[in-house]
Amino acid sequence: MFPGLLLALIAGALIGLQNMFNSKVNERAGSWATTAMVLGMGSLTSLILGLMIEGKQMLDLQNMKPWYWISGLIGVGVVICLMEGIRRLGPTFAISIVMISQLGFALLWDSQGWLGLDKVPFTPKQLIGVLVIVGGIIVFKFGGRRRGRVSSYMN
Repeated sequence: MFPGLLLALIAGALIGLQNMFNSKVNERAGSWATTAMVLGMGSLTSLILGLMIEGKQMLDLQNMKPWYWISGLIGVGVVICLMEGIRRLGPTFAISIVMISQLGFALLWDSQGWLGLDKVPFTPKQLIGVLVIVGGIIVFKFGGRRRGRVSSYMN
């Protein structure tokens, strides 16, 4: 379990870092150029490292369902929507909304057994967990405004 937790923490850090880089590139190059660059560089890097680590067997895709290929198209939507969300909402609030959405949809897909996932029963504990996270993000985003306004009057 520990290796999985560590990998998930690293993934979260890398996603946050990538989003910051993407938003900076987006300021200069625009959304579509940034998306092409990000996904193009990622594809090339994955291909090179995959061939180095797994060899040609990496390209053996005989048992893969054809509709799994749309994952790359979904990636375009992820990058575009995230960059624009960060530009319009700021990094912390946009990523918070993404986390809520990701958790909510993962819970939905798990509980329904969609996309070939094992069906996991939906429990009240899961609902409470999601609501606590949503509540925390609401407090984070809107809870500090009053204090900020008071301090500006004092200066």
